[in-house]
Amino acid sequence: MAKVLIIGSGGAGLVSALSAHESGAEVIIASKTLPTRSQTSMAQGGMNAVLGEDDSIQNHIDDTFRSSAGLGDEARITFMCEKAPEAIRWCNAIGLPFSRNESGEIARRRLGGASAPRACYAQDYTGLKLLHTLYDQCLKAGITFKNERFLLNLIVDEETNRVLGATFLDIESGDVEEIRADAVILSTGGYGGLYGKHSTNSVQATGDGLAAAVRAGAKLADMEFVQFHPTALKNSSILISESARGAGGYLLNGNKERFTDELASRDIVARAIHDEIASSGAVYLDIRHLGEKFINHELPQERKLAQIYEGIDPVYELIPIKPSAHYSMGGIEVDAHCMSSVSGLFAVGECANHKTHGANRLGGNSLLELVVFGLHCGANASEYGAKHPSPALDNHQLAKDTNFVRGVMYFTNQIDFYQKQEMLANIFYNNVGLIRDDMGLKAVLGAIRQMQRELPFMGPRDKSKTCNTNLVEFIEFGNKIELSEIIVVSAISRVESRGAHYRIDAPKRNDQMFGAHTITWKEDGVLCADFIQ
Repeated sequence: MAKVLIIGSGGAGLVSALSAHESGAEVIIASKTLPTRSQTSMAQGGMNAVLGEDDSIQNHIDDTFRSSAGLGDEARITFMCEKAPEAIRWCNAIGLPFSRNESGEIARRRLGGASAPRACYAQDYTGLKLLHTLYDQCLKAGITFKNERFLLNLIVDEETNRVLGATFLDIESGDVEEIRADAVILSTGGYGGLYGKHSTNSVQATGDGLAAAVRAGAKLADMEFVQFHPTALKNSSILISESARGAGGYLLNGNKERFTDELASRDIVARAIHDEIASSGAVYLDIRHLGEKFINHELPQERKLAQIYEGIDPVYELIPIKPSAHYSMGGIEVDAHCMSSVSGLFAVGECANHKTHGANRLGGNSLLELVVFGLHCGANASEYGAKHPSPALDNHQLAKDTNFVRGVMYFTNQIDFYQKQEMLANIFYNNVGLIRDDMGLKAVLGAIRQMQRELPFMGPRDKSKTCNTNLVEFIEFGNKIELSEIIVVSAISRVESRGAHYRIDAPKRNDQMFGAHTITWKEDGVLCADFIQ
């Protein structure tokens, strides 16, 4: 029986766990937080799939590839879209409570960039209800959970380039431990937390899995591509789902005039809102005309979020919005089997780059991706582990990471890393955001490298061993610094505008780079980058 270690307990990890378990593997899920607190809970709009005769799988493929701005892989996009109806049936079979139409069929709505209504949804709580359904199924299957385990590093045998497991900080006890496995799946989510208060993501989205992967020898792809959601609440960046526009909501500028196609792709709508805020001072989402009954039935979460975080009731008032960092298109480069360049190390979900989203993700494809590739990844990891049992090799990673955690306690606290973290978020939003240029990107890179030099002077103030969240947040900050350098170097290298990556000093697409992916990796700790077709 193969032993599969899954790091991360969001939707992608839980789907992979059920798939690996079904394939006969022993499954352990290690996560720095509780499963029901993962970022999947924030996915509201729905999950794309062609279920009716008024649509076609080819249309879904075409919409996805067009949204990707030429950086999506047609074979993997086709695989995902063809598997979509099966994914919906699987979710329905395990108990996901989809909304229904008058005929009792699974209800569907149209999201931005789609040529037809194909997003299957559960009110505007689709991700949350999927997450709870998956967690229930994992508990029912007897899958082992190790919560409050913060990933430190992957254990890799350098001679064979083979993953052997991973090391973790047990947040409650403060001890460093290792978990060995025949195959490891990273499902740790994206890196939107880099943007801090300018992101729809939770503070947990710090890119820990990607940082550990690149340190272990894996390659990252297309890290410069970060999607900005058009409609986040102005003051808090809390997401207001695309489902609100899919249901017929309007975008109004400061003069209360409509100014764009609300259901264009997210990159187009986000830039249009950015420009209108600059020219008219404000942009609003208007759903008043949908009526209280419809809003309470189809968009209850959006009403509550606006009331709680903005102090307005969208049944009667306009919702002030702005674009905010939302989704990481870049991630760990994986092959068609979801395996990275490190043998036995798989990745799935937002931390992985399956090359299905390219330069701009189509709304409704993130939940679809995590189900389709989660099922695929879990089965493949189980098969790999059964065929290639992990050798019981000595490895010094546990000792290294134990010494690292001890050593961090001796770092001085001359510089407050929380202030530096906020500074990083602000300069990222302003210079590595919707609109970029070479000068701004290089200024951010200089700031990042200064923070790297200062890191030993930013240690945690709390020197206690148990339940030390200050320590965890400091290590997270280190991961953010490591990834931010990769993101900015990738953004500087891509001298063109494509999808979510828009440079005012290179506003057109560079056809010579069509289909070229930015690949980054480390050799002896030195960052390397290249473009690969």
